[in-house]
Amino acid sequence: MEVKKIRIVEVGPRDGLQNESKIKKLELDELIACRVGLITKLANSGLVDVEAGAFVRADRVPQMAGTDQVLAILQKDHPKLWKTKKFWSLVPNRKGLELALKAGAKHISVFTATSDAFNEKNIQMTVEESLRELKPVIKEAKENGCSIRAYISTVWGCPYSGKVSPGRALGVAKTLLDFGAEEISLGDTIGVASPKQVKEILELFPKSMPLAVHFHDTRGTAIANCLEAIHLGIHSIDSSCGGLGGCPYAKGASGNLATEDLLYMLHEMGYSTGVQLDKVCEASLSLEETLELSLPSRFYKAWKGSK
Repeated sequence: MEVKKIRIVEVGPRDGLQNESKIKKLELDELIACRVGLITKLANSGLVDVEAGAFVRADRVPQMAGTDQVLAILQKDHPKLWKTKKFWSLVPNRKGLELALKAGAKHISVFTATSDAFNEKNIQMTVEESLRELKPVIKEAKENGCSIRAYISTVWGCPYSGKVSPGRALGVAKTLLDFGAEEISLGDTIGVASPKQVKEILELFPKSMPLAVHFHDTRGTAIANCLEAIHLGIHSIDSSCGGLGGCPYAKGASGNLATEDLLYMLHEMGYSTGVQLDKVCEASLSLEETLELSLPSRFYKAWKGSK
């Protein structure tokens, strides 16, 4: 039987850390060193796609301060990784893109949502307004040779307006692809999806559309949702080392799906990822010790307890 390959997009160093309050205690040089250390450890585990940071306002997201310096260190001190890995940088607007390009970023992420209420709370724009803002950003990034992935939040529900029309995500995704995005990551921002709801949404999308899924484990269904998505033909999954993360604009939305838990399930089922699970655990352990955290990943806890 042919072994199927699943691509993991590691979001811990950006989506995970940006919601971690303990990292705020670090001085800027310590913050940068912590992030570079985590990114390189994860890249050396076999992960090809790793979120490196975000070009956002440091007063709003202090955890992402110094992303330009993070990229500079990766280019200077880790040239082999820089050439062989995809280090993704999130940009909210043209100013963010300008800073990212200046820093040498070649892999750009953008984001919007299906819910106006969520978008207005997050970026002070409706969904349509944000799409108009993103069109020239994607165009300019493409003109500069960048690859583009786009996140769509609140696909399965909004913390402010509740359920979202199932077809809403499809319309937003088509628009972003028309603009030039190469992949769409569908996000369960508040962790309300069940496998049944995952099926209902994903069956609306053409099989040819380049999709990834991004589940939060708020209600313990993230791993089951991933399995349902895989059975429906999805081969790209976002996850976060140790289960770091959540959403600062969605109260009660606990961490992302843990990379370790996902890898364990996939490997035990015979899927190929190209990632060494022990090395991801070692990266999580280093971060846990640096920030004095208690990471929620179930596999990571079992691995740590066996040492």
